Amino acid sequence: MKIGVVVFPGSNCDQDLIHVFQKILGQEVVPLWHKDQDLQNVDFVALPGGFSYGDYLRSGAIARFSPIMQEVISFANKGGYVLGVCNGFQILTEAGLLPGGLLHNASRKFICKNVHIKASTQNSLITSKIDTNKALKIPIAHGEGNFYAHADDLKKLNDNDQILFRYCDEQGNVTPEANPNGSIENIAGVCNIGRNVFGMMPHPERAADPILGNEDGLVLFESILSLIKA
Repeated sequence: MKIGVVVFPGSNCDQDLIHVFQKILGQEVVPLWHKDQDLQNVDFVALPGGFSYGDYLRSGAIARFSPIMQEVISFANKGGYVLGVCNGFQILTEAGLLPGGLLHNASRKFICKNVHIKASTQNSLITSKIDTNKALKIPIAHGEGNFYAHADDLKKLNDNDQILFRYCDEQGNVTPEANPNGSIENIAGVCNIGRNVFGMMPHPERAADPILGNEDGLVLFESILSLIKA
């Protein structure tokens, strides 16, 4: 499987994703520079976390217009698989590939800590192997991770089973107290109606290596590898 990891000016989690896909899972990985206009025939595209273009204007607002994103949008519109983590999620919403948007955290503070999330569905490539009853400990690191969607879009997300993850406590209970940033309905990740574009604020790549003392995020990447068997 060939995976492209997009690198923007200000990306800081690109090497984390490359490490997991390449060193942990043994897949071919190619970095895709933001000025590139060739996806190099990849099977899967990942947009990493960080602060693309310094988060000027709005997180992801400038990156959305980079040359590589025109190719990513075309790839996604043809059914290609795309994952955005943290800043990558913000870019995907700015590009219109995912519904909703990411607002400033309700606390107005940057939050960097471990939280718990649980999958709301197994009906997606990235959650297909995740036990929906299990709480996963996954780090977050963002200042604008407060997911918001208008009422109509929120209803569609629920009706179409597009909500991938919700923030929960260690026992898997989805409660207001377990919500770290004010996201509507504790939403931590969503997919598009075509179920080929995925976005999430928590960083599974930071919880996928035994050296970190946490491998809860590895199951998400193992779910992606089901593409090989398909």
